[in-house]
Amino acid sequence: MILYGIPTCDTCRKAKKALEAAGHAVTLRDVRAAPLSEAEIAEFIAAFGDRLVNRASTTWRGLPEAERAEPAPVLLARHPALMKRPVIRGAALTLGWDKTAQAAQGL
Repeated sequence: MILYGIPTCDTCRKAKKALEAAGHAVTLRDVRAAPLSEAEIAEFIAAFGDRLVNRASTTWRGLPEAERAEPAPVLLARHPALMKRPVIRGAALTLGWDKTAQAAQGL
């Protein structure tokens, strides 16, 4: 099971802890240290659409208006922390850590 996120993200830490407590072997992929490939970005955009870009983040608020207008794949390649977190590749490919994502991962 791969959890795509950043180690300082509270939601990523909660998800990783809950998944490990349920017996899953979880690898945290730090998207800042090991950015997503073009293929991974395309796969995640296909699965989640514009929801993948976290428009409530401090990174988003710090972007100039011109840059905000760029396509999601370009933004995510340039600013990995803009990705809504976590994306989990496990029993299913899920975004976030709400009840729906938890249920899809078997919790």
